[in-house]
Amino acid sequence: MKAWHIRSPIHGHFESALFLNQSARAPDVSSLAPGQILIKVLSAAINPIDYKAFDSGWLGRNGIVAGASPGLDFCGRVLATHPLMASSLTSGNPKEGNLVFGSLAKAQKFGSLGEFMIVPQTECTALPEGVQPDDAAALGTAAGSALEAFPSHLFKPGGAVFINGGSGGVGTYAIQIAKLLGASRVVTACSTANVELCKSLGASEVLDYKSVDVIPELRRRGQVFDLVIDNVGTPGLWAHCDEYVKPGGGFVQVAATPSIGALLPILRYKLQSFLPGPKHRGFYFVMSKGGHERFEQLGGWLAEGKLKSVIGETFEFEDVPKAYEKLKKGHARGKIVIHVAKE
Repeated sequence: MKAWHIRSPIHGHFESALFLNQSARAPDVSSLAPGQILIKVLSAAINPIDYKAFDSGWLGRNGIVAGASPGLDFCGRVLATHPLMASSLTSGNPKEGNLVFGSLAKAQKFGSLGEFMIVPQTECTALPEGVQPDDAAALGTAAGSALEAFPSHLFKPGGAVFINGGSGGVGTYAIQIAKLLGASRVVTACSTANVELCKSLGASEVLDYKSVDVIPELRRRGQVFDLVIDNVGTPGLWAHCDEYVKPGGGFVQVAATPSIGALLPILRYKLQSFLPGPKHRGFYFVMSKGGHERFEQLGGWLAEGKLKSVIGETFEFEDVPKAYEKLKKGHARGKIVIHVAKE
């Protein structure tokens, strides 16, 4: 099979470490463990987490396996299943020939940037009728992160939310999910080019960070938000959140680089909660939470037209490094999807 692999030894930047193996060993039925399925990948979505660990130095690279195929998010057709499959899934077991979509909980040897991959059946669900593979593949990590960013103890129907970075992969889903969960007001920030996009997704108000200094503007408004979701990692946004988040509200950080420099502030914020003295609003770091039931919910919203995937650009399989270059530049509109194989 064709598959993008990470070179050994592991060094340099992520894009330079990728190479297209035209004759990679494909997984087969004998490779499956109980509860796993073999999939032919049709579409895959890429995410910052794919390269952030690699580019962050020794800490992030510690768990990377040379020769593995990157990629977590996918949509594809089931080629085979292990005879021992879990029977607890609400929509039954995936069967040979079914189209499924989902996201791996962690990087594995056979990722979604290969023509064939192995997936735990608990990390995918059936593709709803009428939903396109690209749209379903885009959900995975980004929509899973967006849904996780609304903890029920912080956000209730009728609440107001500020979403920093509304036009990216997580942000485009977060705006829509906020409305689906009953937000009374959704304010977001993005660049001039994406203001109308964010409004079309349901944002009540959009701050153009090219013409408005966002943090002073939020501070000027006072304690009006129940929840702040930061998809960017903007310096100072957390430091001043007490001024624009209501008592009892919270701050959710989605974007973070797994480096010492990024982890220390998070640890410091957590330590503050145990020490005497003034306390900031609750700080929560979230990662994508997928799973069969979560993907059923997201896929159902897609099928019903309540949620849509904003796909900013698609790339052919041979152009994966170019796709990551585009993603790493930042300011990508929605999701980037790779066409891995044709039916």
